[in-house]
Amino acid sequence: FSFQMQAQQVVATHAYMAASLSAVKHQAQQQALHHRQPLDFRSDTITKPSLEMRRVMAEAEVGDDILGDDPTVKALETAVANLLGKEAALFVPSGVMANQIAIHCHTKPGDEVVCAENSHVYYYESGAPALLSGVMMQLVKSNTGIFSVADLASVVRRPNIHFPRTSLVCVENTTNLGGGRVWPVKDLQDVAAWAHERGLKFHMDGARLWNATVYSGIVEKDYAACCDSVAVCFSKGLGAPIGSALAGDAEFIVRARRFRKLLGGGMRQAGIIAAGALYALEHNRPRLAEDHAVAWYFANELIKVPGIALDLKTVQTNIVCFALSTVNVATDVLVEKLKSEHNVLMNALADGMRIRAVISYEVSKEDAATAVHCIAHILANTPCAHHPAPPVMVKPQPQ
Repeated sequence: FSFQMQAQQVVATHAYMAASLSAVKHQAQQQALHHRQPLDFRSDTITKPSLEMRRVMAEAEVGDDILGDDPTVKALETAVANLLGKEAALFVPSGVMANQIAIHCHTKPGDEVVCAENSHVYYYESGAPALLSGVMMQLVKSNTGIFSVADLASVVRRPNIHFPRTSLVCVENTTNLGGGRVWPVKDLQDVAAWAHERGLKFHMDGARLWNATVYSGIVEKDYAACCDSVAVCFSKGLGAPIGSALAGDAEFIVRARRFRKLLGGGMRQAGIIAAGALYALEHNRPRLAEDHAVAWYFANELIKVPGIALDLKTVQTNIVCFALSTVNVATDVLVEKLKSEHNVLMNALADGMRIRAVISYEVSKEDAATAVHCIAHILANTPCAHHPAPPVMVKPQPQ
C-alpha cells in the first residue's frame, strides 16, 4: 500500500511539473508574440519609408507649391505625366482626393456616374461624390470589379428628361475588392471607346496601376491612353508616406488645381513629401514583383488548410481575398483571434463573407507561412458553433 502511495505521488508530481512547464512555455510564447512586431496584412498602405527615402525627403529642395514655386513637386508632376502619357499632372495628399477631383471636374450636379458595385469611389470614399459633386452613382454588377461593354450598356441611361444624365464612367485598376485583379487592356479600351462614342468621360482609379503593369508587362501609359484622367498612388506598395497624383490634359489639370485648393488640398513646401513619392516612383516599382510572388505563395499554402475557400485564378497581384468554407468560425472572429492570439493583422471585408490579406514589402515569405500556420491552428482548434457538444448525462439521484 505504501509503495502504491509513493508511485501515485511521483505520477502526480510529474503531472504537476509538466503542466507547470506547459503553462510557462505558453506564457513565454505569448510574451514573445506581443514583443515582436505584428505581422501586418491589413493593407499595403502600412509600408514605412526606407532610410534612403527619408534622407532624400530631408534634403529635398522646396518652395511654395501653391504659388507654383516648389521644384520637387514640379519634377514629380512631370514624371507622372510622362509615365502616364498625359499633358499634365497634379500632386494631391490622397487617392480619395484625386478621385473626387476627377469626378467633380468631369460632371455637373445631378449627373450620374457609372462604376462597378465594389469600386473604391463608391464603396470606400464616404459618399463624397454626392456631397462634393452632387452626383448619383449607378452600379455595374461585378464581383471582380471588371465589366464588359454589354455590362456597361445595360446601366447607362438613354437621354430622357426623367433620368439623370450619365456623364462619367469610372474603373479601378487593379481592383481592390476584386482581389487585386488586373483589367485586360483590350477590355479597358473597348469599354472606354463605347463610353467616348456616347460623349461620356472615362476616369481610371489607378491607385495600384503600378501592380497592374508589373503583372502584365504593359506599361502605364498604354493603360492610361484610353482614359480622360488617371489617379495613381505613391503610399501603398511603393512605400512613400503620403501622396497621390491626378493626370489628364492641361485644361483639365487647371480645373483640378482649383478644386484641390477649394478642398484644402493645396500645400506649401510640399517638396518634402513629393521627394518621397518621386523616390518611390524611380526605385520601388520593379520590386512589386516580389510582393506578387509572396501573395502567390501565401495563396497556394492557404488552400491546403481545411476550411479555406479560395480560387487561385483570382490571385494576380498582391491582394488575396479568401472565404471560410467551414462553419466553425466567422470571418470577424478569425480576424480577432489572429490578432489577439497570434499578433497577425488582417481585415474582414464588409460583406461579412471574406478576409483580405495584402502583401507589401513589410511582409516576407516567412511571415506569410507563419500566417497560414496561425489560420490553420485557429480553424482546427475552434469548436463548431453550429454543433454544440452533447449534454452531459447525470444519473438521477434517489428521492
